[in-house]
Amino acid sequence: MTTRARLSFWYAGIMFVSLLAMGALTYRQFAPEPHEKGTQHEEADESDFRETLRIILWCGVPAALLALGGGWFLMRRAFAPVTALTLAAEQVNESNLRCELPRTSNGDELDRLTEVFNAMTARLDGSFQRIREFTLHASHELKTPLTVMHGELETALRDESPAPPQRERLASQLDEVQRLSKIVDGLTLLTKADAGQIHLAREAVRLDELVRDAFADAQILAEPGRVTVELPACDELTVLGDRHRLRQLLLNLVDNAIKYNEPGGRVTLNLNRADHNAEIMIANTGPGIPPEILPRVFDRFFRGDPAHGNSVDGCGLGLSIAQWIVSRHGGSLRIDSEVAKSTIVTVRLPLAMEAVKPA
Repeated sequence: MTTRARLSFWYAGIMFVSLLAMGALTYRQFAPEPHEKGTQHEEADESDFRETLRIILWCGVPAALLALGGGWFLMRRAFAPVTALTLAAEQVNESNLRCELPRTSNGDELDRLTEVFNAMTARLDGSFQRIREFTLHASHELKTPLTVMHGELETALRDESPAPPQRERLASQLDEVQRLSKIVDGLTLLTKADAGQIHLAREAVRLDELVRDAFADAQILAEPGRVTVELPACDELTVLGDRHRLRQLLLNLVDNAIKYNEPGGRVTLNLNRADHNAEIMIANTGPGIPPEILPRVFDRFFRGDPAHGNSVDGCGLGLSIAQWIVSRHGGSLRIDSEVAKSTIVTVRLPLAMEAVKPA
């Protein structure tokens, strides 16, 4: 029960009890003098009591109902700013901290509370902004030394003079530098996305062509693990969006489906039309994702598979990037998983208008 309803019932109950007390006191004050004992006198007293009780009931019940309705109306008016503030606060997230909550501007306690909330969100926005700036500057500064290290290691590997053990160490270092470069690139992308510095193209993109390209790339990526990649359905569908980012989305999802799979497993891609949306389904036969960590798979740097923590290359940014790309295209991304059975990633993107129109 809401606070508004509880206060309304309390108000009505107090009013009803007050009316009963008033009726009892009135009856006691104005009741006729007690008669001598006798049947007629007792009947007269009982008739007077019933008449007084009837007046109390006929006046008290409507008054209680009126008090309940009036109390509900008054509480609704009184709590309307609280409801508006609650609805506005529910919409606050890290991307709109600069939007202030609505104030009543009447100087009451609720207006003061709203002012405190707005000051708090302003401080949070400043903190997030400083974190973004630091991450962006740090990732930018890291690119140059990583590029230099990458070039030097490649030059050293082209030299045939080092012994095999040394060449293995150089190759291992090159792999780690490439992994660091991917992390830096992912951080740069997400930080710029948070700051609204990335603008996506809006052009007609044949999604089936991108899916077929991703299918071809997946077959190459799946060879070391003997994973079978299938493409049972691929409808010709067109969406409005950024071709480069959509291709990045598909490669991220396909790469995850292959990496987090069993040796000799299977990855299945499907592209179908679902109402006014293009639906991409990518399923694999991997170990699955436990239900307790499934809600966290889109968190940055979160890797919930300790069994693959050392053997699978990755930094935990792929799904975060994929979610951002899908959201910027007005779509949805959902992951369903069964432990030790399968994981299904479903992406829905709105079709281009010309693809939605009936033939």
